[in-house]
Amino acid sequence: MRKRGLLVIAGVLSIGVAVRCLGQDAARSVDTSAAKKVCECGAHPPGPPRDRTVSPYAGTPDDLKPFGKFTKPYDVNYVTPNIYMGAARSIPDPTDISEVRIGFIGPIEHHPDQVFGLRMLHGAQMAIDEANARGGYGGKPFKLMVHNDYDNWQAKTVYGPDRPSDSGIWGSPSDQAVKMVYDDQDWAIFGSISSETTHIVLRVALRAEIPVVNSENTDPTVPETTIPWYFGVMQDDRQQSYTLARHIFTELGLKRVALFRVNNRYGRFGVGKFRDAARRLGHPLVIEQKYLPGDTDYSQQLRIIRDSRADAIAIWANEEQTALFLKQLRAAGMKQRVFGAYRTLGPAMLAEAGDAAEGFEAVYPYDPTRNDPRWIVFNKRYEDQFHERPDHYGALAFDAMNALLDSICKAGLNRARIHDALANIEDYDGVTGHMIFDPNEKNVAPLYLGVVHNGAIAYRVATMEAPAAQAPEVRPATPAAPQAPPISQTAPAAPEAQPYARVGEDGVDYAGPHQMDLPAGPVNIVLFGPKASAVASSPEMQAEVASAAFKGRTLKLLPVESDQNWGAASAALVHALMDDRALAILALDRDSSHLAEQLALKSFVPVVALAADKTLTSTNIPWIFRLQPDTAPATALRMLVAAECQSGANSERLRNVLASEAGVSGIAFLPTGEPRGQQGNPNSDPLGK
Repeated sequence: MRKRGLLVIAGVLSIGVAVRCLGQDAARSVDTSAAKKVCECGAHPPGPPRDRTVSPYAGTPDDLKPFGKFTKPYDVNYVTPNIYMGAARSIPDPTDISEVRIGFIGPIEHHPDQVFGLRMLHGAQMAIDEANARGGYGGKPFKLMVHNDYDNWQAKTVYGPDRPSDSGIWGSPSDQAVKMVYDDQDWAIFGSISSETTHIVLRVALRAEIPVVNSENTDPTVPETTIPWYFGVMQDDRQQSYTLARHIFTELGLKRVALFRVNNRYGRFGVGKFRDAARRLGHPLVIEQKYLPGDTDYSQQLRIIRDSRADAIAIWANEEQTALFLKQLRAAGMKQRVFGAYRTLGPAMLAEAGDAAEGFEAVYPYDPTRNDPRWIVFNKRYEDQFHERPDHYGALAFDAMNALLDSICKAGLNRARIHDALANIEDYDGVTGHMIFDPNEKNVAPLYLGVVHNGAIAYRVATMEAPAAQAPEVRPATPAAPQAPPISQTAPAAPEAQPYARVGEDGVDYAGPHQMDLPAGPVNIVLFGPKASAVASSPEMQAEVASAAFKGRTLKLLPVESDQNWGAASAALVHALMDDRALAILALDRDSSHLAEQLALKSFVPVVALAADKTLTSTNIPWIFRLQPDTAPATALRMLVAAECQSGANSERLRNVLASEAGVSGIAFLPTGEPRGQQGNPNSDPLGK
């Protein structure tokens, strides 16, 4: 039924042979002095896109698909076109217009990203100007209706009170989109850079039925809304993340990778797919560090990354912040390899970072160093007009706008038919190179990998695919010894099973802010578990308290019962940690150990858990230390007192003593928090008196 309906629509709309007016070849012309010509734009518009299936979605390799190692989905989304099935194609073209308007929304003023928005505007306007120089739309000029993508939330940190304040965070782009549709009477909307604005504009487009063309959005959830009005030329975060992960983990064989990212929507959404890819390839990220827009000192994040023992770092940032990070990284004596998303790479980063950029690698949407004549001539025209070489903001905007102008001229002044023309683009050759579009109308052409070497950036095509398996090495046959049994009697050795992922094998250090010493007075230790009060008052525990007091250590036990309502137990435990300033927690069973571990993570106190559950120490939490469940609570308390003798009343130093692998009162822990075994006499005097 779906195909039959499409054929009927296509038959109505595709009678005759399509006539190109501004055609793709004309849009790419480098001769803007050509005589103007009047063409028959929209006389024979294209029909809806053909019904095709492109699988797998976004070209995702099997080993990077969600749950790809375990199962196959019974159904998949986003592999067929999302075709507009409404009635807007029947709206007649207007006859009373003097110009063809296209809306533009981007951060061009009062915005921290305004320099990027202006470059995007330059590329789009350049395409408009060159199209008008060739005759425009049937002799009528194209006109860009420019609207600022104002971001009240972020702009305050950059511009302070000198900024507009009447528009809400989400209201501004929606207001501008409505103006472009109903006040400006635009035929399409171009922009923006931020994915949140693009999402909002696309919702307006769904209601107003107007195409949205984008050259910079990398959020894969935008086309995944299944709203048919979107067309994008930038490879998304999924493709960038998978390509980076393939290079880092598969090609280079690195295993311990840290993540450094900006704490905004671009950073949050960008790294999600990279985090997924690292886990699916068997190497979950060891740590993730963030910085706020405007931060320039990354010393704290670098110290934490260094302490995580990462052998590589992936970064989501802009060029300026990437250069600062690289310089501070090398100044700190850190030698880790660094990899980045597309915004990290470019001449500004190279100039600012200097020698610190040597070896840096990042993905990029195209090769800006190629010797293609059209690319070279475009660079000259752009530089002559705007006095800087085009980066991806300008170059991709130029290509995306030309694709839109070409589609308008093929379709005529009808928004639904313009959508059809855009959706029919399966391949496109722009000044940035060859593009391939999937059924979701987004570019999925392979990315490039840029590598900094000797002050320059070299580019090569990169891929998400795993390299082909190498053929096994053929060795000369060695004669068997006379005593060897027949081959048929020798069972082949079973291949060693390889784990899917490795987590927590090397332990984890505490890399947060240093903890203050507790106030003078008794050392409070929480006993948390079933019948905690009875355990605290037992003769064995009271003997340990008395022994510590006799030797100059005032010890106070704070029992918290776990066999009560968990809300009440949690509240009592929080009170003991925060109000009574407990130094440590002794958890008496598995369930109490898990809850104590979560609260210790927030309060920075060590937990000694009497439990058999090894998952307690597999979560990369540096505060948990496990003993066997048959360990007497008095033995564990004696060990804590002995460790406190070395550390003093400071939870961080106490944790360090426990994690040092040195025996304390006959007990030692591995850096993971697992017990190493007893050393010497566990009943020895911890105070040495």
